[in-house]
Amino acid sequence: MSTTLSSFRVLDLTNVLAGPFACHQLAHMGADVIKVEVPGSGDLARQLGADPDLNANKMGVSFLAQNTGKRSITLNLKDPEGKTILKSLVETADVLVENFRPGVMKRLGLDYEVLKGVNPNLIYCAISGYGAEGPMRHLPAYDQIIQGMSGVMSITGAPENAPYRVGYPIADTIGGLTAAFAISSALAGRAQSGEGCFIDVSMLESTMATMGWVVSNYLVANKDPKPMGNDNFTASPSGAFKTATGLINIAANKQEQFESVCDAVNQPELKTDPRFSERQARLQNRAALTEILEAAFSAHPAEFWEDTLNKLGVPAGRVMTVPEALDLPQVKLREFEAVFEDVEGTKGDVHIARPGFLVDGKRPEVSMPPPVLSEHSDMILSELGYKASDIEQLKEKGVV
Repeated sequence: MSTTLSSFRVLDLTNVLAGPFACHQLAHMGADVIKVEVPGSGDLARQLGADPDLNANKMGVSFLAQNTGKRSITLNLKDPEGKTILKSLVETADVLVENFRPGVMKRLGLDYEVLKGVNPNLIYCAISGYGAEGPMRHLPAYDQIIQGMSGVMSITGAPENAPYRVGYPIADTIGGLTAAFAISSALAGRAQSGEGCFIDVSMLESTMATMGWVVSNYLVANKDPKPMGNDNFTASPSGAFKTATGLINIAANKQEQFESVCDAVNQPELKTDPRFSERQARLQNRAALTEILEAAFSAHPAEFWEDTLNKLGVPAGRVMTVPEALDLPQVKLREFEAVFEDVEGTKGDVHIARPGFLVDGKRPEVSMPPPVLSEHSDMILSELGYKASDIEQLKEKGVV
């Protein structure tokens, strides 16, 4: 188990995806992540997912996916005693992450300026749709809203059917990764300066920042980005092509790779055809080249062309389903999938995707499964010095 962040405590006050995903990454790097949830209901993601029974049990698949390795405590932050407990936790913490709309924590009397007074070294990370400043700061924002506002949907799909949303919550996920990176960087910086800071993560800007080539083509070259379906706007042949069975992605971005494709389909004359002999010519005659190649590819299944083209140095891969991708020997060998056995509140074993990197040859992992709502309240309160009788009184009052 990676222990890079094992000396740090993170308070996770977030809901649904962007914030929980950020703290999920930190937990996998060893941080002690305490998930602070609303009494009775908890993170909304506990009620979301493909299994209705798990949703009803407040252990929805959407929650399970990004809350392993965390401890759960419930706190009523509208109650003065709840605020006091949170401040006690802040005294022990290095990081606090929240994804309320800007202004909510201030109305609760728990904003950065207040909590900085409790712990001057605190790194406070606020994740919101549009950022803490600006005319849109108070607007609600979910993944699909940000996909549309960022321009992502406008370039997703083909010219005849765009705009399309990306098939998973890409804006939420990018927002979470951005927050995890910013927090880790701030922790490294604090080691030098000794000071905490306020991190303001905008999901809109985080998503747009990952569109570097597209944004720069507009800002620098004044080229308005357009949807191109499965074609790559930088080169041809580069995109998805029909075969005898299924699609294959090809990225022949270099001249020698294009020439290798010509060899693979036994049509060396394409190399000198003036329509295709140079990069710009191939871009201008993409449709004609695609028609020729797909006619040749129809002789064999995608697996054949994947093997043939890769052997010739042309990047190629089948277009696979998610189950097929998870079943790849490459993915299994690197232990991408984690399994927690007999998880409380579920139907048995829980399978989770781990972060997409290794440290010293080992996949980061956590030791605890996703927590049942308020599972660790007694433990955490005891660590803060509360007696058993005090905890029972807090429960009776609905504070925890």
